[in-house]
Amino acid sequence: MNKEKAKIIIEKLDKTYFGAKPALNFNSEYELLVAVILSAQCTDERVNKVTKILFESYNSPSKMLTLSVDELSSIILPCGLNNSKAKHILGASKSIIDNFDGKVPNNLQDLRTLDGVGRKTANVVYSVAFGGDAIAVDTHVQRVSNRIGLAKSDNPLTTEKQLMKKIDKSMWSKSHHYLIYHGRRVCTARSPKCSECVLVTECEYKNKKV
Repeated sequence: MNKEKAKIIIEKLDKTYFGAKPALNFNSEYELLVAVILSAQCTDERVNKVTKILFESYNSPSKMLTLSVDELSSIILPCGLNNSKAKHILGASKSIIDNFDGKVPNNLQDLRTLDGVGRKTANVVYSVAFGGDAIAVDTHVQRVSNRIGLAKSDNPLTTEKQLMKKIDKSMWSKSHHYLIYHGRRVCTARSPKCSECVLVTECEYKNKKV
């Protein structure tokens, strides 16, 4: 797919999902970081239920570090992978205090040095919290972009790079949210609603049904 066709797709998604925002609830850069770490292999809805309780008392790196791994693990149990996530959150919190004056770093390079923060998490925090230009490839973005034809790769990193080449930089962050919304509402994993899709003309999905 060329950039001209990709631009048409993004424009259609922009009209359909304009104003799309993250489904995670947060009130600070730090809360967003923690929520994104918790969201790995977990629904945003469940994360929001857990963070509503967690952030009542532990909404900063210093407050979070008053918890032990076991204590934090118990609170975030519903999110799954709670032991490793607790270690990552506490490790990242310590690094934020020790290396970044208690503030979540505002650039990708430093964000990726935090414990438990991979490329996807860093891209989400950078774009959402700091207004940076980045595309975070989660399962929805991976599936939808490859179905449509915006990307052709089983590897999230390769998909990210392909999307960055075809989509204008100013639309990277918005496109991330648009593709997620489209994946949840229309281009679902098991039964994509092709007959309801605004991209049916441009889509290259070989099994589409209209």
